[in-house]
Amino acid sequence: MNEFLEPSIFEYVDSHSESESKILKELYRETHLNILNTRMLCSRYQGRVLSLISKILQPKKVLEIGTYTGYSAICFAEGLSKNGLIHTIDINEELIAIQNKFFEKSGFRKNIKQHTGNALKIIPTLKDKFDLVYLDADKENYIKYFNLIIDKIIPGGLLLSDNVLWSGKVVEKTNDDFITNELIEFNKMLKNDSRVNTVILPIRDGLTISRKN
Repeated sequence: MNEFLEPSIFEYVDSHSESESKILKELYRETHLNILNTRMLCSRYQGRVLSLISKILQPKKVLEIGTYTGYSAICFAEGLSKNGLIHTIDINEELIAIQNKFFEKSGFRKNIKQHTGNALKIIPTLKDKFDLVYLDADKENYIKYFNLIIDKIIPGGLLLSDNVLWSGKVVEKTNDDFITNELIEFNKMLKNDSRVNTVILPIRDGLTISRKN
């Protein structure tokens, strides 16, 4: 699903981009059959974008805030450097079984370390520095997450922030929605923070790429 392109244009873009793996297709299908809130699942096209970014960067350490069923973690794992590691955090322990099933099937089990619980409490316990951080958890805490992770990103490392356009609500003239207003403030903060260079890509629901200076 793409929020901002005409369907025919997006179909062309999608059909002329790299295909997802058989394992990711299976995970996508199983998530839609068995798990609630499937809008939280990374789209096939966005997954290819994340995978390509990872392949270009070849990160040694990745932090993912918001695992869901593990689709995006597997995408990032496709580009890891040798012996690279992904720390991925999710508060929903009911998703661990499907995560484990597909981490094993993908062949990246040894490269992915799961953390279950409140990310605001878990992040300060992580001692690693990260080449790549993916922010895709509760939107109302994006600013708090940024403040926790910015010093954990190495110079030249990337922060990817998902859902930053929030179905276009960020440009509505009047809006009393708390999450929308928090994302508006988050987007302003990234634009004005001299520690990062930031661009927003209109991919699906908005994906920001920020490079740590």
